[in-house]
Amino acid sequence: MALNRAEREEFLAEPHIAALAVESGENGRAPLTVPIWYQYEPGGEVWIMTGRDSLKARLIGAAGRFSLMVERVEPTVRYVSVEGAVVATEAATHEQLHEMASRYLPAEKVDAYVEKAAKEHGEQVVVRLSPERWLSSDLGSV
Repeated sequence: MALNRAEREEFLAEPHIAALAVESGENGRAPLTVPIWYQYEPGGEVWIMTGRDSLKARLIGAAGRFSLMVERVEPTVRYVSVEGAVVATEAATHEQLHEMASRYLPAEKVDAYVEKAAKEHGEQVVVRLSPERWLSSDLGSV
């Protein structure tokens, strides 16, 4: 059963690990699909953070759009997929790195992760997606 707008936006706002898919740009190749952390607030844009020179960043820049899919299996089988155009790519800030880490990690691990990521991950960018197409379902407790 499809989710209504409020249900799908609320579900996407939860801290799931997303599967990001973006066109590979190569004939005969499937889209690049990788797990990624993301941030979203209902009614807003979805944003991800990735290395400025990463394969993800290059492919997203070339395609101008990407999709994310999040799912869970308990207490019910539910998923939301969102696709849209890139509306902005900007240099990531320390505050955004901290916000993203805080979404996914226990509070006592955030500062250590942020410090390590800032040193080891290189220059990061934030890519913002404007949701255009949604797919969603809750299959209940099948």
